[in-house]
Amino acid sequence: MSINRRKFLKDAALAGGAIAGASLLPVLADAEPAVTRTLTILHTNDVHSRLDPFPMDGGRNQGLGGVAARAALIQEIRNESDQVLLLDAGDIFQGTPYFNMYKGEPEMKAMHMMGYDAATIGNHDFDAGLENFATQLQHGGFPLLIANYDFTGTPMDMKFQPYKIFQKGDLKIGVLGIGIELKGLVPENLYGKTVYTNPIEAANRSADALRKQGCDMVICLSHLGDKYDDDRMSDEILAKETYDIDLIIGGHTHRFFEEPRKYRNRKGGDVVVNQVGWAGIQLGRLDYSFSGSKKKNLLNAHTVVIGKKTRE
Repeated sequence: MSINRRKFLKDAALAGGAIAGASLLPVLADAEPAVTRTLTILHTNDVHSRLDPFPMDGGRNQGLGGVAARAALIQEIRNESDQVLLLDAGDIFQGTPYFNMYKGEPEMKAMHMMGYDAATIGNHDFDAGLENFATQLQHGGFPLLIANYDFTGTPMDMKFQPYKIFQKGDLKIGVLGIGIELKGLVPENLYGKTVYTNPIEAANRSADALRKQGCDMVICLSHLGDKYDDDRMSDEILAKETYDIDLIIGGHTHRFFEEPRKYRNRKGGDVVVNQVGWAGIQLGRLDYSFSGSKKKNLLNAHTVVIGKKTRE
């Protein structure tokens, strides 16, 4: 073989390698980076107008709670976490003289100050009537989410939405709300023409819509109650009968969970349920990680006791 022929073959091989390498560049550039994203979910339920800490009267809860201490903790967590979602599962009103005098305005303003992202509606939020609740929403500045109440023809018409998508970094988090049966629990004159619809159907419909819009996680704010001895609708039943919900933040039954509960949904996937008592004594904290493929993993579940050290 001549020198010129050997040189030609060598140059051809080098050129071919360069072309092949160049053709891989777009593929490598398009590959999703192997990064881990984190999301911190903070939540409350059944705060019941408890703006001040419990009095120092020797009672079991003395010194606990209060919006000032909660606001400080929330800000501390926001300072250390890039992506935080702050949610409430209802019964914002009723329980202290603040509500008797001001009908919910200071409670809503306090939540606005703390930067709540969304809340659902509890049965006691009807206690001063629908017109009052609709009026107080202007002080909150956050969306009220409820998928299974129809407020057509009431003062709450057009003042709520079934669900909302929150963009946290490059994560899309869908949040929906579910409320309890009002008949027999709330005087009819307070909820008026509000129509209660099947919570399982409403939750599945909303969660499906959120998935179709590309949500990486679906959260349900529920005021059904965690579980009962009879067949009443509960978070446990809801969790087992849904398809696309990842997390249920519950309320109504005032249970202080030691740790979140886990159920299997209709698809065989995990549904986490959590609840943090009442009166703003505790702040729930759930830390999730999302892998490069945005697969979810619950890293930690903290109970932040307002006025006491964190239990993990």
